[in-house]
Amino acid sequence: MKLKLRKIAYQLHLWLGLTSGLVVVIMAATGCILAFEEELKHIVHPNRYYVENIGRNKLSLAELTIKAEKALPEDLKVKRVVMSSNPSRTYVFRTLKMDKEAWTYWGTYLYYYRIYVDPYTGKVQEIEDAKKDFFEIVLDLHRRLLLGEKIGKTITGYSTLIFAVILLSGLVIWYPRKMSKAMLKGMFFIKTSANWKRINYDAHNVLGFYSVIPLLIISYSALIWSFEDADQWIKNTFNGNTPMEKKAKSTIPSVKFSNRENILNLIGNTMEKGLKDKKSALINFPRSEEGTYYAELVYDERQYRNEHFNFDQYSGEVLKSQSYKNKNIGYGTALRERNYDLHTGSILGLTTRVIYFLAAIIALSLPITGFIMYLNKKKKKPKHKKNKVVFPSHH
Repeated sequence: MKLKLRKIAYQLHLWLGLTSGLVVVIMAATGCILAFEEELKHIVHPNRYYVENIGRNKLSLAELTIKAEKALPEDLKVKRVVMSSNPSRTYVFRTLKMDKEAWTYWGTYLYYYRIYVDPYTGKVQEIEDAKKDFFEIVLDLHRRLLLGEKIGKTITGYSTLIFAVILLSGLVIWYPRKMSKAMLKGMFFIKTSANWKRINYDAHNVLGFYSVIPLLIISYSALIWSFEDADQWIKNTFNGNTPMEKKAKSTIPSVKFSNRENILNLIGNTMEKGLKDKKSALINFPRSEEGTYYAELVYDERQYRNEHFNFDQYSGEVLKSQSYKNKNIGYGTALRERNYDLHTGSILGLTTRVIYFLAAIIALSLPITGFIMYLNKKKKKPKHKKNKVVFPSHH
């Protein structure tokens, strides 16, 4: 039975690896680049993220939004703002529109702009066409292979599922049929004194084992984004009998509404006060008549550690608020809110981010070392010569 399971695991590992290898290499390589995206951006583009002089008072959110919208082309409207608790940082306004039916990256983003504004003076420090941003292109390559939401996301989704099966089948193959001291050493260490074929073999087996747990977590979190049914099933299963919360909706007024600036200032002031002991805040602007201002205060580098609010877009009333500390939201919802941090490694801070980065490098190498092993094995197979039939000669 064990031998049969091992044979099945080997065949799965081999053929699934050959099928999805190239996609795994692309996703792993782009994942490595994105691991420290924020830090790299701040080094490369300091003018975007840092003000020239720290002032005494900041302008109101309504004033800053107006200045950002004036800088946008084609009378576009702001859809999000990110505010930092760091007094030397700019406010980052954003607007984008996507076509989920498009087949390419360039078709997916109809437009995507970021506006960097000095909150003390209102000076627009930079207008970025984010569609052309290197990291944005890398992110789309990571998520969709630059092939759009329908095709690209489907390919990466199923490739991730296949990769999870490859990792689990690899564990079955990694465990030896007979345990011995020599085998035990080969399971955990690379024999650097051996020939290159053996080093390649050890690199695949040993490094694959050490990276399997972070890579499985990365795969799980990616699958949650790729498959809505799986996401919903896990959430419902872990939530148990916890009642589902209703979506917050704004009450459309009977008279014409013209109080946007006051509402923005009310929400902006609330976020500024809450920022004192937090890392950052973001505000998503309403996208429909019943939509709300969704605001989030993030405590530190871990995105799940937050407080979030839904404000009525017409009255500024808080319709819903929730903290990550709330124990009544259900385990499924709590797990879902940690999904981004599980995927990026920020769940336990810098340590796990570094571990994930190293795991991504290993993931990048596994299809390559595996393919080399496959070629080496193919070369070893003896070519069976057909036996010549010798007929007796008659005199």
